[in-house]
Amino acid sequence: MRVVVSGGAGFLGSHLCRALLDRGDEVVCIDNLVTGREGNVAALVTNPAFTFIRHDVSNHVIVDGAVDAVMHLASPASPKDFTEIPIKILKVGSLGTHNLLGLAKAKAARFFLASTSEVYGDPQVHPQPETYWGNVNPIGPRGVYDESKRFAEAMTMAYHRQHGVDVRIVRIFNVYGPRMRPDDGRVVSNFIVQALSGKPLTVYGDGSQTRSFCYVDDEISGFLALLDSDYVGPVNIGNPNEFTVGRLAELVLEVTGSSSPIVREPLPVDDPTQRRPDLALARRLFRWEPATDLWAGLVRTAEWFRTIL
Repeated sequence: MRVVVSGGAGFLGSHLCRALLDRGDEVVCIDNLVTGREGNVAALVTNPAFTFIRHDVSNHVIVDGAVDAVMHLASPASPKDFTEIPIKILKVGSLGTHNLLGLAKAKAARFFLASTSEVYGDPQVHPQPETYWGNVNPIGPRGVYDESKRFAEAMTMAYHRQHGVDVRIVRIFNVYGPRMRPDDGRVVSNFIVQALSGKPLTVYGDGSQTRSFCYVDDEISGFLALLDSDYVGPVNIGNPNEFTVGRLAELVLEVTGSSSPIVREPLPVDDPTQRRPDLALARRLFRWEPATDLWAGLVRTAEWFRTIL
């Protein structure tokens, strides 16, 4: 296949580009490098099957030649981005999705949307199945990301129904691993960077809020399983094992051998109290299950962060 990956120089996108190349696909990586990094794909540029295009997909997208699949991962996705570049997030979720759906339609290609568990907001149903419509505050600081993804899902399904575009929608739950931005504000990278730097680990609230952390290799295997399937979606892809944020802080201290203290700060606005995917659909459709436990994933992630700090 020849696959266009938007956001391909980002954390998740760069891992996806590598996985596609490893299985023999050609990859056209598009990224404007607002949150992506050229270094994330530096090892791929010598591969003749890899092409990098620096471009903002919120503007019209042109790709020469045949395209078999368009995988739309472009979007700032970290808490600090929600306040620093909120309009860019809304534009890539709306205009960017529209432009890439147009590319998929023009090329008769399959379209894959990377959506998010954030569409569930602060959920009142737990764990969250794909049938749950969510509890989102559209005017809160997180709403720029939540609503951009909800709109992107609606746009994707509109192109599917009106234009017959072959689409796939994945909902992502708290992915972590090598190539995360050290300053992105996500809890795993925050804790690891703080621990390795000898700084206090910042736990917001009392630390009882829960998350389900999926290692990046597992997430990418789920992406490819969905891409290759005949199911439109949405499909949850994440790890069903739930941990409190307080317990995550303790694990990071154990993994890194750090003696950093844990300090507490007020809980951010609209921070979800719990988040865990119902994986029944992914298990039934393509027998997908994450293979990496949290300890092993944190060890690999911390080892990578040691090389860049």
